Amino acid sequence: MAMVATSSCNNSGGQMYDANRCIQIALVHDLAEATVGDITPHCGVSDATKHELELQAITSMTSQLRLGVEADNSNNNNTANDGESSSSMLPSTSQVGGQILELWKEYEAGETPEAKLVKDMDKLEMILQALEYEADGKNEDSLDGFFDSTRNKWRTPIGKAWGEEINKRRKEKTVRKNIIADNQAKSSDAQGQSNATP
Repeated sequence: MAMVATSSCNNSGGQMYDANRCIQIALVHDLAEATVGDITPHCGVSDATKHELELQAITSMTSQLRLGVEADNSNNNNTANDGESSSSMLPSTSQVGGQILELWKEYEAGETPEAKLVKDMDKLEMILQALEYEADGKNEDSLDGFFDSTRNKWRTPIGKAWGEEINKRRKEKTVRKNIIADNQAKSSDAQGQSNATP
């Protein structure tokens, strides 16, 4: 996601995005899923319930975050060239947890240009994965719900353009697949009729 967001920042058609912020948001946007799992359109969970479960999970995670090196100004063995303790330059664990929580909340709110872009990239990744599942032919369930969940929900011009392109390619594959199936059925029928004639 972070790589896709970075690429999108550079190809956004005039909209200016803070690439570093996009990367940060992309890196933390799915952290809560480590606890609650990946809640998809097929799960039947409301958006409000999904948000509440994920908020509880990310709040718990970030409140327990430990860096492994606490900022300790009393240790003079870590003095940098300018006389300041190098450990005092590290953010405290509460600051790191707070930063991660704020990035996640920014993503969830989806109001900043960067959050909107990352939300679109997340939707694009989801429908690309669904397209791949359809292409491998092993999935018997309809994946329309994944595509339907993105319809008219794009927040950026680049997200909308890429989403439309993916849907166009999906429709083209479906048409080709149906033509092949029809031709195979006709061929099979014709072969069956020729075998039945004396």
